[in-house]
Amino acid sequence: MNKQTLDVLLKLNSEPFVNQRVLAENCGYSLGAINQSLKELVNDGLVTKQMKLTQEGKDLLRTNKPRNAIILAAGFGMRSVPINLYTPKPLLKLNGECLIERLIRQLHEAGVNDITVVVGFMKDSFEYLIDEYGVKLVYNTDYMRKHNLSSLNLVVDDISNTYIMPSDIWCRNNPFNDNELYSWYMVADMAYASSNVRVNRKSDLVKVAQNGNALVGICYLNEEKAGEVRNKVKKYSSLKEYDDKFWEEALFEKDRMTVNARVIKYSDYVEINSYEQLNEINTSSASIQNDALSVIADTLKCSTDEITDIRMLKKGVTNRSFVFDVKGDKYIMKIPSDIDNVQTNRRNEKEVYELIKDTGLCDVPVYFNADNGYRISHYIENARCCNKDDIDDVRMCMRKLKQFHDMKLASALHVDLFERINKYEELWNGNRSVFGDYEKTKKNVFGLREFIESHKNPYQLIHMDAVHDNFLFDNSKQGETSLQLIDWETAGMQDKNVDVAMFAIDAMYDKEQTDKLIDIYYEDKCDDLTRTMIYCYMSVCGLMLSNWCEYKRNMGVEFGEYSLRQYRYAKDYCRYATEMIKGLENGVK
Repeated sequence: MNKQTLDVLLKLNSEPFVNQRVLAENCGYSLGAINQSLKELVNDGLVTKQMKLTQEGKDLLRTNKPRNAIILAAGFGMRSVPINLYTPKPLLKLNGECLIERLIRQLHEAGVNDITVVVGFMKDSFEYLIDEYGVKLVYNTDYMRKHNLSSLNLVVDDISNTYIMPSDIWCRNNPFNDNELYSWYMVADMAYASSNVRVNRKSDLVKVAQNGNALVGICYLNEEKAGEVRNKVKKYSSLKEYDDKFWEEALFEKDRMTVNARVIKYSDYVEINSYEQLNEINTSSASIQNDALSVIADTLKCSTDEITDIRMLKKGVTNRSFVFDVKGDKYIMKIPSDIDNVQTNRRNEKEVYELIKDTGLCDVPVYFNADNGYRISHYIENARCCNKDDIDDVRMCMRKLKQFHDMKLASALHVDLFERINKYEELWNGNRSVFGDYEKTKKNVFGLREFIESHKNPYQLIHMDAVHDNFLFDNSKQGETSLQLIDWETAGMQDKNVDVAMFAIDAMYDKEQTDKLIDIYYEDKCDDLTRTMIYCYMSVCGLMLSNWCEYKRNMGVEFGEYSLRQYRYAKDYCRYATEMIKGLENGVK
């Protein structure tokens, strides 16, 4: 039975039959098509000659009736900064109503109360929905590195007579119904340049190169189609090449979707993609009246309307950053994330920027607030980070690092690496380490403490996070390349060799690469004692970072291979250092 006939059956169930002409107007089909569909429905025993549903027709409705809904809300929303640095995009308000709350309310109105929300970014912000609306929350730990196919895979077995939808859309009219008879995917009636799906003359959804129908993204899958989609989602989620794919890949068979098109007017929905768009739609929205924009406006002497072209950069470990334009100049604003209170002393950071402002090490911020960590700097459009596998890049970075160390600057903050190991462990809140031999490893690493204390260099200001991503090559001037060492939030007083050790373990170098790095920094003049000390610091810093990763794991953030490798550095370089120490002692004797 085709879509047209099923639409007529749905209309007969929801509205009293008057005559064929009225039915044609209500359904949007021609009078001839309506007559053909009515004839088919009578012949199939789904409606009587009086155009009332038979028991068989009612059973068909019951079989396909919506049972549940899945709302995909795990993503960061890269184009919606700075508003979603404080509020996840689904919780933004349009005309005074949260986007996700409107979707939930519309589902409830259609009789769908079994609702699962897959969350990721700022997951705790959604917790209130459990009590307020009775939803279920499922957490996607991979939300930062995979697309929403991975989110749907977490609840894939729940797909059966199910609505699936994104969380960042607003529909003027309720898109959900208490009855459905077939699977569909919703698009708008207007072309959109980046869309690769178009409704053809047969109302099929086919792939095109560009200028397809705008994708609304709401989908309904009845059980007939759900089994096929469940199998594809499971299969694709196991393949690495699908990590960056949307779940809609599971709807395609070659060049077309295997579900029907449901077309709505373009003016009847809104997808919030950017700050400017939300500002244009709803200038009174409380979601965009945040202090970040006020700080920018006050600092750069502009109105908030002059803050344009806002886009998100890759989320960092301790910062969320976005780039923006003001009067033709580009800037970057960094806003601290939740872990800054653990890792960073902002007042010390401000002191450090004062110390280095005339050294040429980096461009200092045009604005810095020591209370909340907000900072604004000029943005270098054509900059790139150090390629840790390019020996020429590494040489330049080590020369820059040595130039900084040779300045022998001093600040008030002294960093005790062993205290930090214990501090991060305390943040586990009584949880045990995931590593079965943690206590043994920690004992061995702490066994290096006496040797370190006896042979450490005099403390001086070091970067403490001199990793390859913080060395910035500036190619903004024609024919010139300069190098900056950026992001000084963890800087403090320590042995300069800690910076060399941190570069090696963050780059996840093997021992051969590590020794090459040490030789580059010391210009092939590194003695055995200094090399041993760097091995010691790699072990200590490896455990420190591993403990920090365990703290974040308990908060629902996974670091995968990085976490495992840091723990291996703690163990392996403790062993290397211990062997070197024995050799040094034998040499003394």
